[in-house]
Amino acid sequence: MPKLTRYIVIVLLLVVLILIRAFEDVLFYDPYLTFFENDYLYIDNPRREVFKLVFFTSLRYLLNTLASLGILYLLFQDKSIIKFAILVYVISYILLLIPFLYFVVNPRQADYYLFFNIRRFLIQPLLLILLLPAFYYHKLKR
Repeated sequence: MPKLTRYIVIVLLLVVLILIRAFEDVLFYDPYLTFFENDYLYIDNPRREVFKLVFFTSLRYLLNTLASLGILYLLFQDKSIIKFAILVYVISYILLLIPFLYFVVNPRQADYYLFFNIRRFLIQPLLLILLLPAFYYHKLKR
């Protein structure tokens, strides 16, 4: 694939990530979006449908993951990096979903900050931001 085409597709995938974020309130069920925008330390936990929340959070994680893997592949063009990134994404999903479910089912005001950050890793492409410099450094050291 020519470099210019690769860069255009990378930009398009970044636009996809931006659109997922921009239209999150329309595309995904997440009562915590408005909850954490407000002064959440002084209001009650929002009403939520657990299955629906987990489904849409997982869907958003999957969409972010697919776009992120596409970006990583187009930048590094190394299948071993993509295989490792897939492993990181799957393990991260499992390890983040467990406390996410705990906090959704057992909401306590003292845990809101931790819940907010765990949720952030599930709904935003933070792993891409962590993996990009790591893989770049790995490529330099090869």
